[in-house]
Amino acid sequence: MTDEGRLLAGRYRVGELIGRGGMSDVHVGTDTRLGRQVAVKLLKPQLATDPAFRMRFRQEAQSAARMAHPTIVRVFDAGEETVLDASGHEVQLPFIVMEFVEGRLLKDIIHDGPLEPAAAVRVIDGVLTALEYSHRAGVVHRDIKPGNIMITTTGQVKVMDFGIARAVSDSATTVAQTTAILGTAAYFSPEQAKGETVDARTDLYSTGVVLFEMLTGRPPFRGDTPVAVAYQHVSEKPAKPSSINPRVSPALDTVVLRALTKDREERYQTAADFRADVEIAASGRIPVHREEDATTKLFGGTPTGALSSTELAFRQLAEDETAVRTQRRPPAVWIWSGIVAVVVIVIAVMYWAINLQPTNELPSNVERVPDLAGQTWEVASKQLTELGLPPTRADESSDTVAEGQVIRTDPPANETVERETPVTVFVSTGKQPVAVPDTTNMTLEQAKAAITGAGLVPGVENRENSPTVPADTVLATTPAAGATAPAGSSVDFRLSSGKVTLTDLTGQTLAAASDYLRSATLQLNPVPQPDGACPAEQGSPIVRQNPAPGDVPQRSDVTLVYCAGSAGGGDNTGAGNGNGNGGTADGDRH
Repeated sequence: MTDEGRLLAGRYRVGELIGRGGMSDVHVGTDTRLGRQVAVKLLKPQLATDPAFRMRFRQEAQSAARMAHPTIVRVFDAGEETVLDASGHEVQLPFIVMEFVEGRLLKDIIHDGPLEPAAAVRVIDGVLTALEYSHRAGVVHRDIKPGNIMITTTGQVKVMDFGIARAVSDSATTVAQTTAILGTAAYFSPEQAKGETVDARTDLYSTGVVLFEMLTGRPPFRGDTPVAVAYQHVSEKPAKPSSINPRVSPALDTVVLRALTKDREERYQTAADFRADVEIAASGRIPVHREEDATTKLFGGTPTGALSSTELAFRQLAEDETAVRTQRRPPAVWIWSGIVAVVVIVIAVMYWAINLQPTNELPSNVERVPDLAGQTWEVASKQLTELGLPPTRADESSDTVAEGQVIRTDPPANETVERETPVTVFVSTGKQPVAVPDTTNMTLEQAKAAITGAGLVPGVENRENSPTVPADTVLATTPAAGATAPAGSSVDFRLSSGKVTLTDLTGQTLAAASDYLRSATLQLNPVPQPDGACPAEQGSPIVRQNPAPGDVPQRSDVTLVYCAGSAGGGDNTGAGNGNGNGGTADGDRH
């Protein structure tokens, strides 16, 4: 039985197979109702026989469908289709309809070799962005691995299969198939390997495994069986990625090893914390996590296992029942003495902290990066050089900062760094140039839409006469089509007025006037009209025209009046008719 060509829910046409996993097959599909391309995931028949699984699967698919984020593959629909199996029996076929993504799986990219550290950082930043969103929505992925991460043709990260892992792992009849369904044990967290309850920090551990694999080309733990690998996740310490790939920086070593901490309390607690350390490591600095200092401990409470002065006094009184009391004052005095001593110490420390004068002085080998925003490159580089911070220029377009001015620095302004730390100065090249689209022969409204869509602004409209181009149609633009202009700049239009300029043809011969009107520059229609009131002349010169000289609509009729009367007796007739015709002509000119 083949799934290709099947119509699901009367809407989704199943196409060719594009992926195969342990729990499902993925086909390219078509949403016939909306006319868009989708991905259709069909569950394996052996996983679809458990009613409890189907119910959880449907609930989790609905949960995943509510998540809308650029880094998460959208789930559009889910359901079950009644189909016939190879033996002719009716079975329920669960399916999920997802966003179709063009690109490559991260596992295929890693198969080609380790990624450059900068590329690995970009990918893991996208994964953590997706997890940050899903964790806030209360959804734990549970199956973060390169096979569930897609890199699109434009380089965007897309995380897949949110919620599906939970449906599988919660199904009582399929727990034994975890190695086939939930991915390999190479990405298990220690708590997953031990069968404990998992939370968002499980996803962060698996993300650390993915980062390790991107940097080195292999996962941190390998073994002959999934059980052997899971045991290493629980008990073995991972190697530093730099020991496998020397191009990995110590800063990234620090981030990876913290993400792979066995104790989830010592691991990254949120995806945002993980992302922040990745960004710090990408800039070449090692993330520092300070231990709780003595002052914090003093104000935070008594350390576990220690006794306060009051508790110690009570214990001494309780344990020494045989002690002979020789003091004259009651034992409570010692208790209150201890309390007073603690209060005095706390007040003294608070007074010292409040009156502690801050100092702006920095160690001799440390400098604070100045705020150079708005300065020129020359001024900025001079200031940094004087501070012992080697400047490096990087040009970057900006819609808000004028060309030639500093946008920002890396490290950022006011951050303290050691001397000789390179500082990258980002200098604005102005607005991003865009190509002016070709709007020739478009209507004015179409041209404005094209200009606006290119990030430009419609400008002045100038109209010119044209014998052929319809009115309000674009003749050309300034800047011309294909030229580049800064984003947001204006583009002026040269438009057809839908008219041509008619000159005075009086005195020209009928033939010459007719040829001129029919020429390519006018393309008007000459209409000869003889006037029998005046004697004919050689060449039939034009005596009147209608319309009068000036701008006239394209392809207009132009009446050319010429004398066609006989030489004899024409004066009397002309005198009578001439006034009438003359009146008509004057009326036309008026």
